Amino acid sequence: MPSITYDFLMAQSASDVAHAYTERDSMLYGLAVGMGRDPFDTRELDFVYDRRGTLRSVPTQAVTVARHNLIYDIGLDVPKMLHGAQKLTLHRPLPPAAEVLADHRVCEVYDKGPAKGLLIETDTRVRLKDGTPLYDVHNLYFARGDGGIGSGASLQNTTQPMPVRAPDLVRVTHTLPWQALLYRLTGDRNVIHGDPEIARQMGFKGPILHGSATLGIACRDVLAGVCDYDPARMKSFGTRFTAVVYPGDRIETDIWVDATHVRFRCRVPERNAVVLDHGECDIAGH
Repeated sequence: MPSITYDFLMAQSASDVAHAYTERDSMLYGLAVGMGRDPFDTRELDFVYDRRGTLRSVPTQAVTVARHNLIYDIGLDVPKMLHGAQKLTLHRPLPPAAEVLADHRVCEVYDKGPAKGLLIETDTRVRLKDGTPLYDVHNLYFARGDGGIGSGASLQNTTQPMPVRAPDLVRVTHTLPWQALLYRLTGDRNVIHGDPEIARQMGFKGPILHGSATLGIACRDVLAGVCDYDPARMKSFGTRFTAVVYPGDRIETDIWVDATHVRFRCRVPERNAVVLDHGECDIAGH
């Protein structure tokens, strides 16, 4: 295994990688982020049931479609790695099924120092097989078990302050005790989401919910509360991951709407924890 250096990490890339997903994948993702809890709500059925001829994809499913082991099989301490932030930019609505091509790359690395970890930024650009742009994903990872490789870059804080007024709406989601086990079937099989012993070794009381699953729950809340379940209105969706969610937690999503710009924050009130912060979503008007 090559030694982990700044230049080695910056050289990680993969081009024209083929990915594919099916309607089954779209329905599984919808279920994993809470769509269909009320099987009589036809607006949510459109994300989890394929016999009405109206199947839709939750926009944040995009983060699972072109997943790549770009930084997972190169010698980093993966069990200690956490997701720091994620932003999805949609060029058109995500089809319920498609074959796509993706370009993946590490775009910057920030060294916090020996035993303090690395921050790694990655970009993924996805297009349909005919070349039509579909979406882009920007990720920030915190490799807690690594560091001390040196880096001339420093991470700039570009986040905007959250609104100080009361939220325009608050939506509540009761996550399920087995939700991480369900969500991992969408592609992220990191053991910290399923193995209680390993999760405790990593400093948690048990398996944690994927950050991208919490992102999907927030997306469902904005879709339902602001977009009337129309995924075509959503143009971008991103947030910072600030604390873990344990399966079974109750999540409250605070939402502020300013014309076509939406801000959101997710909280677990029982632990007084903000689990997603500085959330932003751009939407199309009616």
